[in-house]
Amino acid sequence: MMSSPFTQWLNFTIPALHFLGIFALALVVNYFLRGATAALIKPASSQSRAAVARHEQTHRLADALYSGGKRIVWCLALLTALPEFGINTLPVVAIIGLTMLGLGFGAQNLIRDLIAGFQIVFEDQFTLGDTIQTAHAAGKVEYFTLRRTVLRDLRGALVTIANGDIRAVENLSRDWAQAFIDISVTSEEPLEKTLQALEIASATLRSDPSWSQAIVDGPRVLGVQNYGRLGPTLRIQVRTAPTRQDEVSRELRRRIQMEFQRQKIPISSVQDVSHAAVLREPKEKIQA
Repeated sequence: MMSSPFTQWLNFTIPALHFLGIFALALVVNYFLRGATAALIKPASSQSRAAVARHEQTHRLADALYSGGKRIVWCLALLTALPEFGINTLPVVAIIGLTMLGLGFGAQNLIRDLIAGFQIVFEDQFTLGDTIQTAHAAGKVEYFTLRRTVLRDLRGALVTIANGDIRAVENLSRDWAQAFIDISVTSEEPLEKTLQALEIASATLRSDPSWSQAIVDGPRVLGVQNYGRLGPTLRIQVRTAPTRQDEVSRELRRRIQMEFQRQKIPISSVQDVSHAAVLREPKEKIQA
């Protein structure tokens, strides 16, 4: 029995309407996906380098999420629409499922790195241009993706770290940095005279306009830190702009030596002790 034209029309129209409905639903999902990913972008609150870098980093992440999500939506829409035209997609779905399962087992480290990359961006742990310290290396962030972070260390070498390996990170470029300078003096040297010299050296640096952009607080003489076999150790604290504590410490040591020479406080030797990290307490000792 031959089908009527109306039946033929229905057989064509209903699948076509289903296809159009699936297509429209995919467009709606992509529209909301675009809005959701755009909400992840952190607008630059100022024109500072850190704010602009943070905006660009979240913008790249949002674009990557939208691009990947859009491909998934259209793939699902296509697999859903093909049966409307009599095409069996079950073998294709089975193959894709097995492939994804195999990739999941074989790419566990990659997935771990990507998840860690998302966390770094969402939690604003660091961004391009920041100086950070991890368990593996310390340096300036020169390149960042969801999978890896590339640092330029103090030797000038590029160090690549998988994001999944970053368990703890110290951001040395946020807010302020801090340095401590310990001055050990002999017990024969009058303590008040040495403290006065340190106060003068600290005050000259504190009031110098050319260093006002580098110094956040101090330098301040904290007093006697401890007592040793040869005499007391005095401590000075200074807070500086991020990553500038080394140059401020060098200038402060220079002024201390000049003040010691002016007041004829003998300097027998100078010994510098290496820092464990930029924001940890560096101990730079001057034996007098």
